[in-house]
Amino acid sequence: MRPRTLDELLGQQHLVGPGHLLRRAIERDEVPSMILWGPPGSGKTTLAQVIANLTRSEFVPFSAVLGGVADVRAIVAEAEERRDQGGGRTILFVDEIHRFNKAQQDAFLPHVERGTITLIGATTENPSFALNSALLSRARVYVLKPLTEDVLLTLLERALQDEERGLGSLGLEADPLALDHLSKIASGDARRALSALEIAAASAAARTDRRISLADAEEAIARRALLYDKAGEQHYDLVSAFIKSMRGSDPDAALYYAARMLEAGEDPRFVLRRMVIFAAEDIGLADPRALSVAMDCFRAFEFVGWPEGYLPISMGICYLAAAPKSNSALQAYQAAKADVMGRGPLEIPMALRNAPTGLMKDLGYGKGYRYPHDEPGHHVAQDYLPAELAGRLYYDPSDQGWERQIGDRMGQLREKVAKARGRGGSGR
Repeated sequence: MRPRTLDELLGQQHLVGPGHLLRRAIERDEVPSMILWGPPGSGKTTLAQVIANLTRSEFVPFSAVLGGVADVRAIVAEAEERRDQGGGRTILFVDEIHRFNKAQQDAFLPHVERGTITLIGATTENPSFALNSALLSRARVYVLKPLTEDVLLTLLERALQDEERGLGSLGLEADPLALDHLSKIASGDARRALSALEIAAASAAARTDRRISLADAEEAIARRALLYDKAGEQHYDLVSAFIKSMRGSDPDAALYYAARMLEAGEDPRFVLRRMVIFAAEDIGLADPRALSVAMDCFRAFEFVGWPEGYLPISMGICYLAAAPKSNSALQAYQAAKADVMGRGPLEIPMALRNAPTGLMKDLGYGKGYRYPHDEPGHHVAQDYLPAELAGRLYYDPSDQGWERQIGDRMGQLREKVAKARGRGGSGR
């Protein structure tokens, strides 16, 4: 089922869709040496073979696991001979190129520079860390994305119908739930999806009804189908239970609902985004580190990917659920917003206004402003709100966690301001 043309290629339209840079290079037969970086089963080898077919190049596959520098020299010698005899370009496809050490990677450089070979390397690792800078400077890096569930579903349907290269000759039908399950659990990996379909088809072909059932799909991929509709009630019910469990400081329940979503095929980034929002909304200043932890979990997931990415997600869920809770930042903004919407744009005190010109200074802009860093304790009792809102308090620190200390300090400073205002002065 490996595509033979760009039009057969499913996914990666940001690279090979009509009008995009790589497609134009292929169509002009001006293909540079490149590194294809993407997760397993995203189409790296397929894309390299399609490029070779369309540019009428000799495709030479090479494994960085099994081959060495001596093998590279032999391939280069054959490429030179092919070119000299008018046999055309040689595309050397190096799978898992990140497994080469620096010396092995350097062996490609002179041949890439002379154009003896066009190098296409495939890697699941970040090229910035896995490949040396000399090689990266001579090759374009193209990032392949995991195949979406819709793309995998199309691929599975195509495989069932294709009599030449697929399973069409078996005359099988498939329960839509079965194909949907395979496309979800394959995690963006076309090879995994097709391999599972082949196993499920073998089970169905042995029966008289010749229909691939959900049970066949579950058995083929060794995963039970979980009831979950990303756009329906299950989606909203589960994420609601997940957030409320963290808000209730129950890491066990939060982990359970997160696992329900993730194992059913939910995008981990959706869960991580909810964790970032939760850290600011429900923990806030009770533990200011919570937001950093949530963001670190997000970055860690992007770095390691799936399946190991569940580790930072789990760590973050446990931390957020166990952390002290405060929604004072949320309430403070909502209170300030209510005054903004209800009272409109009130006049900014003159002392706080910017005075970049002499005229504005003459009009009193900035007059009377006292620079807090010049005052004892780096604080001065002066009014910052519009006169109509003088004394208004939006932020009410809770007594939870770190915010208790914030509350103590804010209490002292506000008392100082209130005393200054009570003496009849603005504090300016």
